[in-house]
Amino acid sequence: MATQYSISGTTAKGIAASVEAAVAGGDLGPGDALPPVRRLAEELRVSPGTVATAYKELRRRGVVVTRGRGGTVVAAAPAVASRRPPKVPAGLRDLAGGHPDAAFLPDPPALVAPPSGPRSHRSTPRLPRLEERVRAWFDADGVPCESVTFAHGALDCVARLLTTELRPGDAVAMEDPGYHHLLDLLQAMGLRTIAVGVDDEGMRPDLLRDALRAGARAVVCSPRAQNPYGGCFSPARRDELVEVLRQAPDVLVIENDHAAEIAGAELNSLTTGGLARWAQVRTVTKYLGTDLRWAAAACDPVTLARHDGRLLLTSGWVSHLLQAAVLTLMDDPSAQLLVARAEVAYERRRTALVKELAERGIVAHGASGMNVWVPVRDESAVVNGLRTRGWWVAAGARFRMAAAPGVRVTVAGLGTSRAAGLASDFADTLGESEATYGG
Repeated sequence: MATQYSISGTTAKGIAASVEAAVAGGDLGPGDALPPVRRLAEELRVSPGTVATAYKELRRRGVVVTRGRGGTVVAAAPAVASRRPPKVPAGLRDLAGGHPDAAFLPDPPALVAPPSGPRSHRSTPRLPRLEERVRAWFDADGVPCESVTFAHGALDCVARLLTTELRPGDAVAMEDPGYHHLLDLLQAMGLRTIAVGVDDEGMRPDLLRDALRAGARAVVCSPRAQNPYGGCFSPARRDELVEVLRQAPDVLVIENDHAAEIAGAELNSLTTGGLARWAQVRTVTKYLGTDLRWAAAACDPVTLARHDGRLLLTSGWVSHLLQAAVLTLMDDPSAQLLVARAEVAYERRRTALVKELAERGIVAHGASGMNVWVPVRDESAVVNGLRTRGWWVAAGARFRMAAAPGVRVTVAGLGTSRAAGLASDFADTLGESEATYGG
């Protein structure tokens, strides 16, 4: 019955709105099947074409997906229902959230005021001193800095860049495993993802070439601190990827250098390869403050114009108060000292865990950044096994498209003295599941 699915309406728009409301309200959850087109049409006394149009609109907006003979089902992360990580059970050490260690975050500055005097925020959207500081920031790593702009965080910037270039149904080459919020964002935008496998040096050139041949119109990748795998571009890998991308000059390449100051690895950026369409996005949330929803981007002139044109039509500019706060922390010696200490600490913690796991015969990946990726056969068995031992790690399912299973461990808050304990518990967990793991 249509009422069973909380679906009503006599027009395509009304039916789509009813399904969307049911998803947003929790009456329909991820994976729940919608009625076949003809059956719902009979129940609602509308034409099959009306229902088909409604389903098409829901697919375009990322609310549902169609699985061939499997029918139409609610998407794993529908655009109208925020997919949030599960709450950390009481008493467990949280290694799943991807958060920085609060001990290395500087205190937020007291309320700051932007330069006084009459001015037009829309005509001067960026504080000149911060813009100058940002140019120097990119330039220090060799990233071309003639064209820079600001946004309300990295995801906001990536979304705006993609919406100015692509249309629903277009394909984007994405890291696999990759950052789950980016994967969810693309689905919500109605874009298709083409999985590009990664290793310790980042995106694999052969698989990127396959993705471009399959029609990818944009590429989103991380040059270092790749989340969740931890890979970082070597000079050779950067050159290989640039060579592949030069064969597709119309493709927009977006580098997400989200952990620039704490990655623990040098930058080997695709932006130095003379690409026609490119942008590198940086933010400060991982090392200056998780509530500083600000990002900077260096890009080619065409990309800059399109991004800023869309920004002008929406929010207009990034808050000058926020810009002033970011500038204050960027120029604060004590804050910068904390950032430097964080980079060293995260590298030691990451290296310690990978070493302790290796000594117990467990392969792990974490060449840079705050996360370690551990391949496993059964994610649920590992997550639940570690939970019984007091650890909370992230199942890899939300990061993966076609990649093999694994779990992500955020090491930011894991002191080196605790690495051996976690590794031992990890080994014990795998031992208990040896039948599942083929032991």
